[in-house]
Amino acid sequence: MKKNGSKVINFFKESVAELKKVVWPTKNDVLSSVAVVLISTIIIAAVLGLLDFLFVSGMNLIF
Repeated sequence: MKKNGSKVINFFKESVAELKKVVWPTKNDVLSSVAVVLISTIIIAAVLGLLDFLFVSGMNLIF
C-alpha cells in the first residue's frame, strides 16, 4: 500500500505529463473565438432588447 504522500506526488507527475500532451490554441485561434463570442453576444442582446421593447409597447397599447 502506498503512502498518501507518494500518491500526491504521483498525481502531480501524471498531471504534468498530461498537460504536455495538450495542444494549446494559437493566439489567433483564441482571438477569433473571442470575436465570435462577443459578436454573438451583442447580436443576441440586441434581438432580446428589441423583443422586450416590442412586448412592452404591445402591452402598453392593450392596457
